Parts: sequence; C-alpha cells; structure tokens
Amino acid sequence: MATLTEARPRGASVHRAPTRRWRSRRWAGLLFVLPAALYLIVFQLVPVLYGLVLSFTRYSPLSRSGPRPVGVANYARLLDDPEFGQALLVTGRYVLIVLPFTVVIALGLALLAKRSFRGVGLFRSALYVPHIVSLTAVSMVWLWMYSQHGLVNEILARFGHPGQSWLLEEGSALNAASAMRIWKALGANMVLLLAGLQSIPSVLYEAARVDGAGRWAAFRHVTVPGLRPMLTYVIAMDIVFLAQGFAEIYVLTRGGPLGSSTTVNYLIYTEAFQYNRFGSASAMAFVLFACIIAFAFLAIRGVGRRS
Repeated sequence: MATLTEARPRGASVHRAPTRRWRSRRWAGLLFVLPAALYLIVFQLVPVLYGLVLSFTRYSPLSRSGPRPVGVANYARLLDDPEFGQALLVTGRYVLIVLPFTVVIALGLALLAKRSFRGVGLFRSALYVPHIVSLTAVSMVWLWMYSQHGLVNEILARFGHPGQSWLLEEGSALNAASAMRIWKALGANMVLLLAGLQSIPSVLYEAARVDGAGRWAAFRHVTVPGLRPMLTYVIAMDIVFLAQGFAEIYVLTRGGPLGSSTTVNYLIYTEAFQYNRFGSASAMAFVLFACIIAFAFLAIRGVGRRS
C-alpha cells in the first residue's frame, strides 16, 4: 500500500485548514484584547488627536463660537513667548538635576541590594515603598518638611543653622522639589537596575577574575555592558516622566517664586484652566512632546550604543 509521502506529488506541501477549535480560540483571544484596545483608542488616541486639532485653533470653553482655526499661529507665538522659553529652561534644568542622582544612587543601591545579607528583602521593600505612594501624597508630606517649622529646618536648627524658606526663594525652590523627586524615584530605578544586574551571567565575572580583573575592571567591562539595555530604558523613561513634572510643582511651589519652578506642564495647566486658552495650551503640549522624544532619542543613542 502506498504511503502518504508516495501519494502526494513531489514538491507539494500539506496545508491543513484551521480547525474549528483554533478559530474559536483566535476569536476568544481577540475578545480578551478588545477591552484594552478600546480603552487605548477612546481614552488615549482620540484625546491626543483632538488635542492636535485644538493646537491649530483658538478655543476657550467659555466661548459659544467653538474652536476657530488659526493655522500655526499658536506655534509661532510660542517662539516669541519668554514665559514658555523660561518654562522650557526650567524643565530642562529639572531633568538635569534629578536624572543623574536617580540613576547613579539607584545603581549603587542595586549593587548593594544584590548582595546576600540578613534583611535584604526588607531593605529592597523599604526602598521601593516610596514609588507606590501617590506623588501628590508624597508632595504633601515634603511640603510640611520644607515648612518654616518642618523637619528640615528642625534638623538644621539642632546643628546651629537658621531655618530657610525653601519653597519661597528663587535659588532653592526648584532644588527642593528636585530633592523630593530624587527620593521618590530611587525605588523604581533600583528595582529595574537590580533586575538588570541579576540577568548578567555569573560566568562572566568568574572569567574576569581568572583574567586578573579587579572589582573596578569587572564593573567597567562586565557590569556596565551587561547593564546597558536596562540602563538605557531607565534613563529614557526617567526623561519622559521628569519632563512631565506637574504634581510636585503644583503642591510644593505653584510654579513660584517668580516662575523659577514653572515647568512646561505646569504652564500648560495655567494656560488651559486659568486663562482658558486651550489652543495655545495644546500647542505647548505638542512642543513638549517633540522635545521629550528628541531628548529621549539622544539618550538612547548615547547610552545604548555599543562599546
């Protein structure tokens, strides 16, 4: 009796029609994905597209005439707006202050948390707790700490230093908010970098020791290259989140004093909900979006390149 191979023409392939069970599973999978897809479309994509349309209009919710097209006038006005330019500089300064500390300190904490010692689990959990607390709630606690009779001034007083108005002075308001954000971001960065450290094969360190490499050489030639993908992700995501800083600025400083802590996101809030200029606020949002993409791309290219 001829076998199946002998009966089938040479070179022909067997195409099995998908079974009814496979088709039902495929549709079941699509049904599971559908709610998340609808959520992204309705609450993420549609508002973004509507905001893009508004950026080319002049619109106030108090006006009965609705949005009026103005072309690129909103974007052109931003080029000559000193307040928006200052907000961009403040935002860039805020990112540059917070980012190095959150990455370097978190890396040191991750190296420490990687070691095995009694209470390492509690140590890791304690570092991660600030990340899961609401940013607004954390800002309220730090608002009290920075007050005239708060914890920071009480500690300084014990060492004979006078208290300061940390949030009411141009030279310290943004730095005070940055210190809070550094503390808030350390836990999440530490966990991510710890995961990256644990993914590096131990045989690489053993080979480095066999070659006579010390701790610094092993860190430079094994740890840093192995950690580069996770490091790139951490830096890029930190840039994205820090450049959108709003809650901590709103609670701690309200953009003051004299605009020294007014980030672009806070300026967008005031433009939209205090002055009711939704078109201009939307244009600011998309300029900020373009800046975030540009700087995140540069960071990925800079940190993620091969050594």
